[in-house]
Amino acid sequence: MVPALSPSRASDFKQCPLLYRFRTIDKLPSPPSPAAARGTLVHAVLERLFDLPADQRTPAAAQSLLGPQWQALVEEEPELAAMIADDERLTEDGWFDDAQALIETWFTLEDPTRLEPAERELYVETELDGLVLRGYVDRLDVAPDGAMRVVDYKTGRSPSELFEGKALFQMKFYALVLWRLRGEIPRLLQLVYLGNGEVVRYAPDEHDLLGLERNLKAVWTAIEHAATTGDWRPKTSRLCDWCDFREFCPAWGGTPPPLPEGAALLALDPAVSGQVDPADE
Repeated sequence: MVPALSPSRASDFKQCPLLYRFRTIDKLPSPPSPAAARGTLVHAVLERLFDLPADQRTPAAAQSLLGPQWQALVEEEPELAAMIADDERLTEDGWFDDAQALIETWFTLEDPTRLEPAERELYVETELDGLVLRGYVDRLDVAPDGAMRVVDYKTGRSPSELFEGKALFQMKFYALVLWRLRGEIPRLLQLVYLGNGEVVRYAPDEHDLLGLERNLKAVWTAIEHAATTGDWRPKTSRLCDWCDFREFCPAWGGTPPPLPEGAALLALDPAVSGQVDPADE
């Protein structure tokens, strides 16, 4: 069994080992979120928009995709429709208006009539000294000279410098995998924040990515140690304010569930540690 790690699970452990445990061993579900569902919908629309000929990629065309893409998502996860209906703060029209506003913001940041992505929702995977790294890239643009640009859509607002590192970690992870797969470092990493219309760009270099390699190996070694010892201690930070599992966290007066039988194997199961989450919005 070859171990595997996704940017989602690596980020969980770096943020808080107990969070990693809650997701991989206890498999505690995060409550459904209208914001996350809206993010999934917007991602789907932006992906499908590029199926159209370039001159037809208009705001009106994107708006026309909202309904069909939402129906497709609801067919896969019927609880999404119930979540919107049950939230007293939301109306379906208002929720769709918010999704449309995010898409309209995107059109002010990029011109899809001038873009021909090489890949969309690209699954990438490589092995790094016995550790498989895997993830999904929202969009990969390749210039005529072969230069790669990795693009990720975020439907939230751009973070402060304090929290920007988490988003860049994800992008550098993808850059590392693409480097190992294609033999060339992506020229540019681009985070497109639709919540406030900001684009964050970063040019990785070999020093960056070799440092990330070492970091990921150290993260996996630490995960193996925690799995062996059962020591999944919490790590408090300002990110605790957004944690879905505070009620179970001893740092906040909670009690974690008892560790199940075979907890160590669950923590190291590549299907779990390498699980690729929907994009964090």
